[in-house]
Amino acid sequence: MRKIIPFLLLISLMSMAMTPQSWEVFQSFHGKFKVLTPGEMVKKENPIKTEIGELNYITYLHQPTEKNPHNLVYMVSYCDYPKYSIHSDSIELVKDFFKTTVETAVESVKGELSYSSEITMNEFPGRLWRVDYNDGKALIKTKSFLVKNRYYSIQVISLKDKGMNLQIDKFLDSFSLLSGDENEHR
Repeated sequence: MRKIIPFLLLISLMSMAMTPQSWEVFQSFHGKFKVLTPGEMVKKENPIKTEIGELNYITYLHQPTEKNPHNLVYMVSYCDYPKYSIHSDSIELVKDFFKTTVETAVESVKGELSYSSEITMNEFPGRLWRVDYNDGKALIKTKSFLVKNRYYSIQVISLKDKGMNLQIDKFLDSFSLLSGDENEHR
């Protein structure tokens, strides 16, 4: 009987630790996407001056408020590039675009590229990569896609010791374009 009580206590504690948090669908009609998120997404706009003109970079992010969360930040960003500057069907330009995007992401946090691979979504080109930074204590896992001339970036920032949690892929893999909207981009 004494062995059963600690066993039941262990099972009870495990079930509490494995209780899934409430995830909800977040939709951006202007951004033309939806994603599952563990909490409220906050919108930020950041106009960036570039050689090809000003780009309005729009970001939706969620930062958990609980103590010791699985992940530090969940984020979806997008921006529209000017017509004729980049397009998802320009094979060579797209390769260079993603190569530069990944390199810039690594440099921006003074990190180290852990891996990078080509992916697609609805036949649109994309990349999946992970950057380890902060002396290997943190990581950023990113999925990005170019849909016609709109660039999407889906990211999760986590501490490295929690970098294998299922919520990272749940968020990244839940991203999708709103039905039919992939045909509406320029």
